[in-house]
Amino acid sequence: RDRGRRGGGRVHKKAAPPSTSPLDGTGRPPPPHKSTNQQDPRPERDLTFRVLAMLPPALCVTLLAAACALWPPAVRAASCEPVRIPLCRSMPWNMTKMPNHLHHSTQDNAVLAIEQFEGLLGTGCSPDLLFFLCAMYAPICTIDFQHEPIKPCKAVCERAKSGCEPVMKRYNHSWPDSLDCSELPLYDRGVCISPEAIVKAEGPDPYNPDLSRCTPESSPDSPMDSNSFHCRGPNAGCKCKTVKMNLKTYLRNNYNYVIRARVREVRNRGLEPTAVVEVKEVLKSSLVNIPKETQTLYYSSSCLCPPLAPGEEYIIMGYENEERSRLLLIESSIAQKWKDKMGRKVKRWDVVLQGKSTTAMRRGRP
Repeated sequence: RDRGRRGGGRVHKKAAPPSTSPLDGTGRPPPPHKSTNQQDPRPERDLTFRVLAMLPPALCVTLLAAACALWPPAVRAASCEPVRIPLCRSMPWNMTKMPNHLHHSTQDNAVLAIEQFEGLLGTGCSPDLLFFLCAMYAPICTIDFQHEPIKPCKAVCERAKSGCEPVMKRYNHSWPDSLDCSELPLYDRGVCISPEAIVKAEGPDPYNPDLSRCTPESSPDSPMDSNSFHCRGPNAGCKCKTVKMNLKTYLRNNYNYVIRARVREVRNRGLEPTAVVEVKEVLKSSLVNIPKETQTLYYSSSCLCPPLAPGEEYIIMGYENEERSRLLLIESSIAQKWKDKMGRKVKRWDVVLQGKSTTAMRRGRP
């Protein structure tokens, strides 16, 4: 009896022989056998919880955040992944995290959702729109900063909204509730990102490449790669989808302008890549006056799609930004080398398009 006693005066009964069943009488698996030399960690764990319970809630949160910061980088960075959304590859970050701020679990889902804004981006309604959308759909994921993806600043959202909502209202759409600016943090009161707040630590700035580092034969049309000290062509790393020039495409896309033009130069610098062209013939225009002289076409992203080669003559189909009197090129625009029969084709297609529009208007009348 004395050998069975412990400090608390309790008598430990002799252990029962192991059951042949994997479950004991309670329906639960038997506990694993403990060595008599193994110390039970429960008293220390219970003491830890009792100490935390006595601390103020704010201090508990601080302690937990500090504990998370001590996790190994490999653990914290496990959910960061390379940005694969085509529209966001020009952003000054290359790692993102899912789910994003719109609750898309994968980038494949995010691609399908962000594509609905391609037309709005093509209008050039706000220089902040693409940055804001990418910060929401492909949020920056930093290994050494915080566990959750970083949100865009409220001011970035408000600038994008003020520039683009009037355009959306013209087509009976309003700013999406999912992009509500009031839910985003202020720059001076929380953690958020904005274009003007991004400062390069080392290496070239992807928005303003240092062309002096390029070789003498390079030009402003072939800026330095943002990930190295090598120069690249204007469309390196980009893959433009082929848009077929036919009646079906013309009717579906309903381009604002169609011109015949010779390309003088293509500039891929800063936030607004452009193509300078000499207009030879205006086959169609809608909202912007297009004189037969040198014009600037504005690309919607740093991927110059459709691609244009200086010195070549093209038929170009795209969209217009009436408020800023700009001719726009987006991924669904068409640029094909000029052939004489193309002008006649477009005029025939435009007659068909006008007929369809008239028929639709008549059907819509009460």
